[in-house]
Amino acid sequence: MGGPVVLEVAQWQGSGAPTARRLPGGAAWLAGQIPAGRRRTVTLDDSVGTARGGVRNADVLERHLVAVRAALAEVPPGEQTVIVGGDCAVDLAPVEAALSAFGDRLALVWFDAHGDLNTPESSPSGAFHGMVLRALIGDGPEGLRPARSLSADRVVLAGARSLDPGEQALVESRGIRHLGVEQLAEPAPLLAAVRATGAEAVYLHIDLDVLDPTVFPAVGTPEPGGLGVEELLGAVRALTEEFPLAGLALTEYERTEAAGQEEVVLRRIVDGLFGAGPEKTA
Repeated sequence: MGGPVVLEVAQWQGSGAPTARRLPGGAAWLAGQIPAGRRRTVTLDDSVGTARGGVRNADVLERHLVAVRAALAEVPPGEQTVIVGGDCAVDLAPVEAALSAFGDRLALVWFDAHGDLNTPESSPSGAFHGMVLRALIGDGPEGLRPARSLSADRVVLAGARSLDPGEQALVESRGIRHLGVEQLAEPAPLLAAVRATGAEAVYLHIDLDVLDPTVFPAVGTPEPGGLGVEELLGAVRALTEEFPLAGLALTEYERTEAAGQEEVVLRRIVDGLFGAGPEKTA
């Protein structure tokens, strides 16, 4: 295989950021940087949707979920898939697909400044990108639920530093493993956390706001005290050297008019992730 299947999913409607309409431009540019065997841009609706059940743009997000599922269904079994968003909610169908393939052998490592563990009732914004991980572990709103949910103890939250009180309580009550930024300075704690899930393969979700905003500010909800590029790449490299990679997503790049420095950082990330060719596959 010459490279992964790269799916560009330029969704912005799941974001709560006022600058969310920058996400499609970020997705298009970033998807074009990744060495790929095949590329596909998933056709999406660019309109503002209707809120329902406490979720903004719920009807549009449901249509997008159907479209991403259809695109994934066309990927031949065993081929590596890289999802490029768009907001974090684009990863609902890809993680669902990885669960279908690997079942209880799968761990999900969620690199993100935030927990994404709210419900429509607890969310301060109604933005689904802050609820998608909660949906993946079985508490999703109607129409935005995975066909199969992931056990919470198979989730490793990596680099999160802005959790709402309800999210923190859920992490503790549901056994979600949470490693702060300081615990990612070297790979050993992260590897130990994934091993402790008992999983045999990993899916990696990377929200670029896991990076410190002094390193990479081009996201909608930056949080201080994040990772550096080499810390992120070191963590991913350690994981993919030990565990088969079930899939990977890069999300939340809000491309700006002054994109030069952003591009330098992202090229370092792309080179670190893909420059040596496809990672170990399951």
